[in-house]
Amino acid sequence: MNDLTVAVSGATGYAGGEVLRLLSSHPHLNVTTVCGHSTAGEKLGRHQPHLPRFSDLVIQESTAEVLAGHDVVILALPHGQSGQIAAELESTSPDTLIVDLAADHRLISAAAWEKFYGSEHQGTWTYGLPELLTEGGTKQREALKSTKRIAVPGCNVTAVTLGLAPLVQAGLAAPAGLNAVLANGVSGAGKALKPHLTAAEILGNASPYGTGGTHRHVPEIEQNLNGVLGADAADGPTRISFTPTLVPMARGILATITADAGEAAPRTAEGLLDTAALKDQLATSFAQAYGDEPFVRVLPDGQWPQTAATTGSNVAQIQFTVDERAEKVLVVVALDNLVRGTAGQALQSIHLALGLDETTALPLEGVAP
Repeated sequence: MNDLTVAVSGATGYAGGEVLRLLSSHPHLNVTTVCGHSTAGEKLGRHQPHLPRFSDLVIQESTAEVLAGHDVVILALPHGQSGQIAAELESTSPDTLIVDLAADHRLISAAAWEKFYGSEHQGTWTYGLPELLTEGGTKQREALKSTKRIAVPGCNVTAVTLGLAPLVQAGLAAPAGLNAVLANGVSGAGKALKPHLTAAEILGNASPYGTGGTHRHVPEIEQNLNGVLGADAADGPTRISFTPTLVPMARGILATITADAGEAAPRTAEGLLDTAALKDQLATSFAQAYGDEPFVRVLPDGQWPQTAATTGSNVAQIQFTVDERAEKVLVVVALDNLVRGTAGQALQSIHLALGLDETTALPLEGVAP
């Protein structure tokens, strides 16, 4: 395939920078344009010094006029900003593959969007999580093969969805009463200077945010899990208590997820949870869902995920067990929020939409120590 031109809007941010890093050695996708706002006119190397291949590219204004005409446009912009540019691009560049890393096109329910984001819904694009199970038994990658508009999932959403979707669909985890607590690296909050993200505030500290069901990833997680059950995106049976926590690391997510044992969970004649049988069924469910997936790894029994093992990698690590006394299923997921949680799965989805090998230029190995 001949080189395809790529423009990245929001190229000076963390997500934009990670997209560029993954594209720097890509055999088919050629970055020709980088865009920003206050940085327009400057060279990219001033803001992304770790990307020497692109250091001499001059940052252009992030407008639909500049972005038009490329084969692929990647919008690495804050929530609310990508929707306006995307709307203009859709009318002027209908054949361009547009990929939104923000939340503007993820939700199906306009009411859910307006409740959690407080603005007008921008419409729904094809969801960019290739491994996501669907009600019909296929995966989301099939839908991605025939789209020109991709909404990349949230990083926290990716971790929780990968950990729960196979179990909820199999009836091994009850969809109501789910709980997820996540340790998050501060890069997930973006590059803009904020007092609570400075070194003086974050080093030696951990703090929750988006508590009490207010975090914007809640409706997206519930949408995904309702989807595997064939239920309404916003009004299905899924309910999750979701609490992210900032911890002093640059990147990474460790999601600790608990669920009540579902209706299909095996029980003894006395009505007690059959822990051994349930663990076997959990293993089977994960194996069926991810056994052939290159970017989701269920770890060997007894080995638990850790964020350091996923740094720089497009692989999500998963482990599970059963809390017999509490009759809970426990799942732990680790991933790099900037790669597997954002830029990596964006590139996976782009490959599918363009008919390329899904794994092209995506790292399986992490960086250690």
